[in-house]
Amino acid sequence: MNLRKCLRLLVSGSITLFLSIILDFGGFHVLSSQAIPIPDLAQTPGQITADSFVAAAVTRTGPAVVRIDTETVVTRQIDPFFDDPFFRDFFGQQFQPPREQRISGQGSGFIIDGSGIILTNAHVVNGADKVTVTLKDGRTFNGQVQGTDEVTDLAVVAIQSQGNTLPVAPLGDSNRLKVGDWAIAVGNPVGLDNTVTLGIISTIGRSAAKAGIPDKRLDFIQTDAAINPGNSGGPLLNSKGEVIGINTAIRADAMGIGFAIPINKAKALEKILASGQKVPHPYIGVQMLNLTPEIARENNRNPNSPMIVAEVDGILVVQVVPNSPAARARLRRGDVIVAVNGQPVKDGTALQKIVEKSGIDANLRVKLYRGDRLLELTVKTAQLQGVS
Repeated sequence: MNLRKCLRLLVSGSITLFLSIILDFGGFHVLSSQAIPIPDLAQTPGQITADSFVAAAVTRTGPAVVRIDTETVVTRQIDPFFDDPFFRDFFGQQFQPPREQRISGQGSGFIIDGSGIILTNAHVVNGADKVTVTLKDGRTFNGQVQGTDEVTDLAVVAIQSQGNTLPVAPLGDSNRLKVGDWAIAVGNPVGLDNTVTLGIISTIGRSAAKAGIPDKRLDFIQTDAAINPGNSGGPLLNSKGEVIGINTAIRADAMGIGFAIPINKAKALEKILASGQKVPHPYIGVQMLNLTPEIARENNRNPNSPMIVAEVDGILVVQVVPNSPAARARLRRGDVIVAVNGQPVKDGTALQKIVEKSGIDANLRVKLYRGDRLLELTVKTAQLQGVS
């Protein structure tokens, strides 16, 4: 057999093998020996193919996504120079320097109830004197901020539909998310209305502290779907077009890392915010670090260390907030918390969750090491200060 005939047989066999593993799913070809499931979109007529599930999801929920424009009036102090008689003689007595400055902002949101209830981020509408809501179909409404919560960065805005039908976004279940699920971000980034980006769920349960947002108290959904300024408050959708999160933050020092508030957290607080009530946030008032015996030994061997700490697994109290529950209970810097209400703790996030679940005015039995002494103190939780 000559070389040319061998090559013909080889090419012919390769093509046959290639064609034999191509599977046809309604026009979508997959080079695989196993079927890849196509997302099943509820209430979507016709055959759904892999290259149309994003469009179908956005068609289902997109009309309920709104643009939120805000205007805040800031009063400025006038330099005494402008009130000087010489200045007024030179420029005229009628001259009045501007004392007010109007600052504009923009974000996104989505309608969750036909009566006109909208979910968004607190930082989108906080302090705004005027809120304008624009629907995808061009209709505009004056928005009223019903309630905000800075700790979870959630807010509720209401509009009056005046008998008009409002589109409503279907809400999903963020507790059922899995890493690798589709994630679709919808909003108005950098003023570009009705923008859609696609990615996946990168991880779930990312603590605010590890996400680089220590002033928040929740676990985020992390996604690589592009989120940009103006996306804030907009929905993160699953492949069915259901809202699974509220886009809220990005990492400025990274690409493809964005964070969304789980929709189940918003569901739990929506009624409280809509009624204008204060969201309860128990706290004890300590700044802390996770401690291991190895870290403690390294610290204790350092002749310049400001403190000697117990060489155990626990939570090191780095600072006690003045006039806080921890201060009233006489916790001290250098204490190592090892258990709360009989439950061992080694991680600051776990301690924060125990405090959060305890409620306001709850007595917590805190077991700690102070040097080589084992103590138990009672700390009474209080509402986090500065939270309205």
